[in-house]
Amino acid sequence: MNWKFENGRIYSVDEKGELMAETTYVLKENGEVDIDHTYVNPVLRGQGVASKMMEVVAEFLREKGLKATASCSYANNWLLKNKDKYSDIISKDIENEAIACKIGGKH
Repeated sequence: MNWKFENGRIYSVDEKGELMAETTYVLKENGEVDIDHTYVNPVLRGQGVASKMMEVVAEFLREKGLKATASCSYANNWLLKNKDKYSDIISKDIENEAIACKIGGKH
């Protein structure tokens, strides 16, 4: 997938411009980020795209020297499952993050 990076958003679109996958995040007051939303287009679900997207997000955070929590349940679970590989980007507050699904742009 061809990943695009914007402030607060990492995503991929197909050749028609349709959103195929997306992660959004917000900068918190403490300088860390909260990954608040992940999305994979239904045509790609079950193919490991969400996990690959989280790898891209984790590498981006690593390059930027940022630490993350995740209020998105998928992202939170992924970070906890991969804490050995990505311990340098996971906030010490990850397990205290309030989890909420963001649907339609709102928690």
